[in-house]
Amino acid sequence: MNTYRLRTMWLPLLVCQLCLILRSEAQTPSTFCNMHSTFRPPVNSDVTVTCGTEVMELSILLCPVYFGGYNETLMALNAQFILPECRGIPDWNIDPPILKFNLSITADAVAVCSNTFRITNEVGTGLFSDFSNVQFVNISGTINSLDPSASIVTNRRQIIYMFSCRYPLQYLVNNSKVTVSGVSLAVRDNDGSFVSTLSMWLYSDTDYTQQLIVPENGINLKTRIFVGVKATSLTERFHVLLDRCYATTSPVPNNSTYYDLFVGCTRDRKTRVELNGASQNAHFSFEAFRFIEHKNITVSTFYLHCVTRLCEVSSCSSLLPNCSGSSRRKREAQGVLANDQATISYGPIKTKVDDGLPTAS
Repeated sequence: MNTYRLRTMWLPLLVCQLCLILRSEAQTPSTFCNMHSTFRPPVNSDVTVTCGTEVMELSILLCPVYFGGYNETLMALNAQFILPECRGIPDWNIDPPILKFNLSITADAVAVCSNTFRITNEVGTGLFSDFSNVQFVNISGTINSLDPSASIVTNRRQIIYMFSCRYPLQYLVNNSKVTVSGVSLAVRDNDGSFVSTLSMWLYSDTDYTQQLIVPENGINLKTRIFVGVKATSLTERFHVLLDRCYATTSPVPNNSTYYDLFVGCTRDRKTRVELNGASQNAHFSFEAFRFIEHKNITVSTFYLHCVTRLCEVSSCSSLLPNCSGSSRRKREAQGVLANDQATISYGPIKTKVDDGLPTAS
């Protein structure tokens, strides 16, 4: 008798649980979207683009896709529907749900899904107004829908989202501070920056392996300082090229006393440029000096900055200055200190002040 009562008590609970399970299974993506506020025709703002240094992250709202009569399996980069790596991954756990695409910006990965990789040359402006040839790389493409209709006509509206990322290939790299400025051109067209891949290090040896430790009381004047600018986690398509390196008395180059170590073919007589535009490392060295304005203090402090560009491997040699014979090309340093755009920090450099030894005015 007790067993019978127990079974009759559990029966309604089991039926209720079964109903909940069936209701949950019936909540398909299509029925979910039917009740969502983004279940409407697609608009440009449905696509979001993040321009990273290694990966471009794309996402589109899913419910407008369902509104148009499609689903996540019918959307792909540049209509490459047969390639799994060109299709997106749906995320129904966030609100609103999205379809995500991760696009590596290596040359091979860009080509797989038929994205466009284009390098343009533009006249330098602002910080780079001194340089007549500044390069930008633009990676662009589309996210397309595939109409599943077997008929020769359809009433489905085709969905095409356009996207692009634009990366400048010239930066100001220094040893004191990091700031990055980037402006979104539109929801689907964003500016990116490779500046986070760049770093500057000081070394004490010709092999650029022993990091230079600058003591609080400064290093001796005439000590040779070896400087390395390195790109990490960057596509092999680019090399590092230094256009200009200089020292200032302030960590911020604007409105500061400065001394050029080299600008194109023009260089300080104690400066040696040893590797430039030939790999993802650039090397140069100079002898420690002091600024004349520091003559009444025991330690002279200065900061190092390099105007740096990333050049495509095939074009690096054409961007290097020709410093021999009648074809020698020089670029002056006027106007380069304005409108700081990107800076990588490390420093400062301190030298002991002794009369009669190298100075910079």
